[in-house]
Amino acid sequence: MRDKKKILLSGVKPTGVPHIGNYFGMMKQVINLQNDYEESLIFVADYHALNTIQNKEEMKKNIFEVALDYLSIGLDPKKVTIFKQSDVPQHTELALIFNTITTMPYLMRAHAFKDAQAKNKEISIGTFDYPMLMAADILMYDTDIVPVGADQKQHIEIARDTAEKFNRIFGEEFKLPKPLILEDVATVPGIDGQKMSKSYNNTIPLFAEDDEIDKLVMSIVTNSKGVKEAKNAETDTVFALHKLFSDKELVDIKKRYEEGNIGYKESKEILAKNIKKFIKPFREKRVELNKDKIVIINMLKENGEKIREKAEKKMKRVREKIGVIL
Repeated sequence: MRDKKKILLSGVKPTGVPHIGNYFGMMKQVINLQNDYEESLIFVADYHALNTIQNKEEMKKNIFEVALDYLSIGLDPKKVTIFKQSDVPQHTELALIFNTITTMPYLMRAHAFKDAQAKNKEISIGTFDYPMLMAADILMYDTDIVPVGADQKQHIEIARDTAEKFNRIFGEEFKLPKPLILEDVATVPGIDGQKMSKSYNNTIPLFAEDDEIDKLVMSIVTNSKGVKEAKNAETDTVFALHKLFSDKELVDIKKRYEEGNIGYKESKEILAKNIKKFIKPFREKRVELNKDKIVIINMLKENGEKIREKAEKKMKRVREKIGVIL
């Protein structure tokens, strides 16, 4: 009944301009994995994003730019099918079915809900029910592998629990997915030393122009040690970023830190140079791809149609099992 190929699936919320923390945290790993599986699916999780983005033009812009961003950093559309979640209404249909076999106390264990509750936020049904839509996203395609950071492992656990419960009640249908925990995921510091995050306003955009990179790097918070004073490379935010961008010079920079033979200004200048060198080909490809937007829009539409057919085959079996087909 099932396709025995190894299927990898990953979702990306269209929440705005990506930064270098996003790149090293997940985007890079997804690109690296595209050659390792017989089928790779990436969906733009626009219905998930609707919990926080409720502006038509912002949503449309962000959806398009997720595809543009991934193509710009090396996603191969011949190897990976990237599509919009909202183009496959079977996702929400399956989530509704999963809701009927899921209890509220179970969903109250979800990290997103507990985090919102701890912050005294007014919690929408969409946020509360987020794990069920995600379970539907994952289980729809008999997914084998879902690459996630360690903090997202719960999403896969919930999907597995849901699959097991459905299979137990209605009969065997859903494959149990496995998380691929990305051990080498980097926690990238922002310019203030905290984890790089849009919510902290401390990011370096992935496609930033050179002058913006210079300005942001030079604003990285450091201590007041002078040029001739020894510095602890392991606690320095600038050096933490050197580890990502200054591979060829890393040993020498660390040695100079320990010897008191480099100031923060020079260290930042080296870092800015290397970040600009790293980002330049991504930015140039993005500019080129953006010249013909209709190609990307048509790709998303065509992929949506193809994936919708795949999802409908699954849903026909699900509807048969739950007894709604006469």
